Amino acid sequence: MEEFQIETAQNVGIHQQVANIGDRILAYLIDSVIVFAYMISMIIILNALDIDMFDSWAIFLLLSLPAFMYYILFETFWDGKTIGKHVVKIKVVKLDGTKPAFSNYLIRWLLRIVDVTISTGGIAVLTILIKGNGQRLGDIAAGTTVITEKTKVSIQETLMQELPDNYVPKYSQVTVFSDTEIQTIKNLYDKAVRNGQHNIILALQKRLKLVMQVEPVEKPVDFVSTVIKDYNYYTQKM
Repeated sequence: MEEFQIETAQNVGIHQQVANIGDRILAYLIDSVIVFAYMISMIIILNALDIDMFDSWAIFLLLSLPAFMYYILFETFWDGKTIGKHVVKIKVVKLDGTKPAFSNYLIRWLLRIVDVTISTGGIAVLTILIKGNGQRLGDIAAGTTVITEKTKVSIQETLMQELPDNYVPKYSQVTVFSDTEIQTIKNLYDKAVRNGQHNIILALQKRLKLVMQVEPVEKPVDFVSTVIKDYNYYTQKM
């Protein structure tokens, strides 16, 4: 599964995975049920009001607009999500991981007619499987993809660490980071230590020094380890 790197406010890279085809199909089915339920409800209400849809076609078209524009409205105003996408924890982003503009949402919505409506989703599924980075035709044209917001970490990769009762932190500045950023730092640090990648340790030390505005006296590998422990100390005490 292809990954995309997003830079946080602290310039720490966070990797995002594209959503799998199963999640996208499930989200589509949920959204389809919602749109269908809306249309049926609208017809029932019109009948209850004794309004003939064929005679009052202008009213019918007006009331149908929310269903017709369901995807573009939700994705534009809900950070790339529809109700179905929210349920399965996926959303639309640009290929660089940033939030799409309205024009990006508009392009992928217009091409939905070809991708999904006319081909009943066949073209979309085929394109996603062939392309390999979560893009249907609409995404290719719009420069977008769909990522998962689900996090999959093992026990060894979790942020929490056991600290001795007499542990004394050195850097209170670690609180400028978020859980996600420290988790990323810890993952990079653990991998670098395992593989003997000293250049990554040095890069982490340089970035941490810059963000925290400190001048450590420890060796780079010890400094990064201390930062992770100190963050655990302060967050566990809160």
